[in-house]
Amino acid sequence: MAILVIAEHDNASLKPATLNAITAAAKIGGDIHVLVAGSNCAGAAEAAAQVAGVVKVKVADAAHYADQTAENIAALVIETAKSAAYSHLIAPATTGGKNFMPRVAALLDVAQVSDIVGVEAADTFVRPIYAGNVLATVQSSDSVKVITVRTTAFEAAAAAGGSAAVENVAAAADAGNCKLVGRELTKSARPELTAAKIIVSGGRGVGNGENYHALLEPLADKLGAALGASRAAVDAGFVPNDYQVGQTGKIVAPQLYIAVGISGAIQHLAGMKDSKVIVAINKDPEAPIFQVADYGLVGDLFEVVPQLTAAV
Repeated sequence: MAILVIAEHDNASLKPATLNAITAAAKIGGDIHVLVAGSNCAGAAEAAAQVAGVVKVKVADAAHYADQTAENIAALVIETAKSAAYSHLIAPATTGGKNFMPRVAALLDVAQVSDIVGVEAADTFVRPIYAGNVLATVQSSDSVKVITVRTTAFEAAAAAGGSAAVENVAAAADAGNCKLVGRELTKSARPELTAAKIIVSGGRGVGNGENYHALLEPLADKLGAALGASRAAVDAGFVPNDYQVGQTGKIVAPQLYIAVGISGAIQHLAGMKDSKVIVAINKDPEAPIFQVADYGLVGDLFEVVPQLTAAV
């Protein structure tokens, strides 16, 4: 049995989510192959070859993979899967994986098993439903299992220690039906939100964008933390939507999650309740966030947060 993991990368290196997906593949069992599709992506391929547990790295290096469009990546995955008769196709349940994997499943005429958090057997997986309030055990009878992995549920595979063979594969034809016009990226010296060990998040309670930055940035700077936000704060325009933590944002599980002025709506809890330690600061003692918090402080965040920052 062979498993194909589709790598998420920036052409020079692997993104951490790929390492979590490889761990999930290892729990299924079988030979793990990694597909690296990009443009001038030798660096990412070499990094994949060094990951512990990887047997083979397949590289498709072509100009039309530079933008990682769903149409082109899906066509390549399908051609690669058919040529080697892979039993499982796995990708991280990130924005990228959610973009092309449903297309892969549809074109293969199989059911996708989305956002798994556990592996019971080669055909049986655990995934959250109802915003994470229920865990469903799902068995797939499809000949090819198309799976996305919730990265926070699996430890990252060791990035060193492997010595996989690297093999070039032919690029699929350029679909040519879409083109990336541009990207608007938020540049930050802070850790990436989904990979950060400490996250400071703000909600509607901080009042406005100026307060968000004035209160939370000094605390995050002292802790070396990433900044996050609730959907309410994003919808109100306090911060860009790539800060959003929750069911419709990013799923995180840091060592420490500090929730400031966040009431704890179900969709937000679904994105952060697996954090190792949760600290909640809110003036409402009945706020749902306190039900999942390890430490709760009822108080005025405009007084508490500066005091906390000064004490760190």
